[in-house]
Amino acid sequence: MVHPCSRNHSHESCAVPGFVLCASCISQVERQLRALPVLHQECLHHVSPTHRRTNPTRVSGSRNRDYLNISVLDVRHNLLATLESWSELVAEQLGVTAPARSVPQLARFLTRHLEWLAGQPPAADFVDEVDSLVAELRGTIDPDPGSRTLIRRCVVDDCGGTISASPKDAGKPGSRSIECSAGHSWEMHEWLTLRRLMERQRKGVTV
Repeated sequence: MVHPCSRNHSHESCAVPGFVLCASCISQVERQLRALPVLHQECLHHVSPTHRRTNPTRVSGSRNRDYLNISVLDVRHNLLATLESWSELVAEQLGVTAPARSVPQLARFLTRHLEWLAGQPPAADFVDEVDSLVAELRGTIDPDPGSRTLIRRCVVDDCGGTISASPKDAGKPGSRSIECSAGHSWEMHEWLTLRRLMERQRKGVTV
């Protein structure tokens, strides 16, 4: 029996026999897994964008003018946590040893077990998450002005407001807070925590 790809494409795609994904999705996620270590390493150069523009002869006291691009740290943490979570699932289900906690090894491990993953019910979630990670990394390396704004329902219980924030805004000097449309606000140093709450809420809604 022929089944549609579980990712629910706008165009009709049939899953490969024995899998829940179509051939295009399997090839796509394999390419993306192989690209992740390179993208992960590349975005490291964008953690402190002001550092590369500073005068090497300046006095040490002027270093407080530098700042960390929080969006880069956020994306790198999210990438490692996501790959580790999927790798732990594979290791547990197949009875194999999980790899070391590094992006290159986790990505290789998931590529090696991609055929098994492609046959499991949550395969579509796996592909969607890897796709999102690649988009985040590429957006961090080569940001498109005016795009990639996060719009999420406020994480405060019973609040009907929405949070609209660009991750790169969290690293800009002078930025003080992120607010929801109903008035709740978070300081910039709380960005990582807020982002995790928003993603947890999104996954909870889509389950």
